[in-house]
Amino acid sequence: MSTSEQKFIDLMKQITAYSEAIALIHWDLRTHAPKKGMDQRSETISLLSEKVTELQRSDLMKQLITELKTSNISPIIEKSVQECERIYNKQKNIPTEEVVEFIRLSSKSETAWQEAREKRDFSILAPYLEKLVEMNKKFAQYQGYTENLYDGLLNDFEPGLTTEILDRVFNQLKPVLIKLVKQINNANVTVDASLLQKPFPKQAQEAFSLAVLDKMGYDFDAGRLDETIHPFAIGINPNDVRVTTRYDENDFRTAVFGTIHEGGHALYEQNIDPDLHQTVLAKGASMGIHESQSLFWENFIGRSRSFWESHFKLFKEHAPDSFQSVDFDEFFKAINEVKPSMIRIEADELTYSLHIIIRYELEKELINGDLKVKDLPKAWNDKMEAYLGIRPENDLEGVLQDIHWAAGDIGYFPTYALGYMYAAQIFNAIEKDISMDQMIRLGDFEPIKAWLTEKIHRHGKMKQPLELIEEVTGEGLNPDYLIKYLTNKYTDIYQL
Repeated sequence: MSTSEQKFIDLMKQITAYSEAIALIHWDLRTHAPKKGMDQRSETISLLSEKVTELQRSDLMKQLITELKTSNISPIIEKSVQECERIYNKQKNIPTEEVVEFIRLSSKSETAWQEAREKRDFSILAPYLEKLVEMNKKFAQYQGYTENLYDGLLNDFEPGLTTEILDRVFNQLKPVLIKLVKQINNANVTVDASLLQKPFPKQAQEAFSLAVLDKMGYDFDAGRLDETIHPFAIGINPNDVRVTTRYDENDFRTAVFGTIHEGGHALYEQNIDPDLHQTVLAKGASMGIHESQSLFWENFIGRSRSFWESHFKLFKEHAPDSFQSVDFDEFFKAINEVKPSMIRIEADELTYSLHIIIRYELEKELINGDLKVKDLPKAWNDKMEAYLGIRPENDLEGVLQDIHWAAGDIGYFPTYALGYMYAAQIFNAIEKDISMDQMIRLGDFEPIKAWLTEKIHRHGKMKQPLELIEEVTGEGLNPDYLIKYLTNKYTDIYQL
């Protein structure tokens, strides 16, 4: 190994060490941190993030990238150099003080978001969000984007993705979803989900959630399950990937499907090739690919008839007496009820993508100057009414429900629906190798997890997202698989 390679490896280790500390503080901030300590935590995150930025854009990094690009190096080092160069080129024109200010602002904004939620008052968050929107615009301009600034933000979360691609696939998906929702609203078949809305103690929900995570293959020696306001999974490192969920004692679906969803994220990061550990490649290929894994487990497995045929007995072992007489067929229909709802993370799988399309359209307008932050609540409510036929009564069930904008993550939301489309393609591909229905009915997830690890998880960021999806499925992004899946499933349930 050359001196340059060793210096580069040591530099990556420094970056990943600081990043690990930042991730741990973020986890604590969103789970257990005392309210009075949040400002100090925000400052600490800012200082550590400033150090990461300094390393990523340092003269030493530039020198090592230049030297190693023309050297005979291993594939892992080569890809790591490419990723570091991408980050360097993105950051080199952004003044350090602006990066630090953005990090500090987003941390404080998250605290303001929590207060705004408690008081159901968007105006508390609005001043922070206005600044975050303007800073995101500037960052896109620093990267060379002039006509469509939003493309610059998309590229941060999904390399290679553009508004042109998203507009095309969303314009295929949106009318189908809206039509299906209307057909279901007018269908003769009704689904009674009230049978699920019975008191279900948090401790019992947690026990069932832990049992499901275990069956999925989640490694508890490399992770844990905690409670939070807004569920998330976070990779401290591949041997410490933590899952959080939210419990509603009157509707167990929130915790159970939220846990399966975050568990899908965690399986991805826990099964990255050890050779990539402590490099910049020990992460998911993109947010879209990451989301494909969570939605694959949550919807294509967790909401399937086969899953509940194999897990209904386990469910009843943890559920209160009031669930013991519930009929299986009615239970299955109930957990797949289509009912437009205010909250994205509680949305059924048919209307879920409409929640994402609403956010995509709004944040694109914010960044491209067609919408002001102060007008966001009304614009949000108008789109909810137009697409889903419901209108939020307050900011908590409207514009304040997600943490993403408060955290400065504009351009993130589309990856959820993109991941859903990826997941449908992946499910179609895996069925060619594995009898999915049989494996799920048996409750044997090991072959499925092994397939996903081999094809997707182990590669980390070694492959670009569009390259990976084409390699795994044999074609590029194609929304037809999701459209077919949703149409067939809900035509059957509601006898359309």
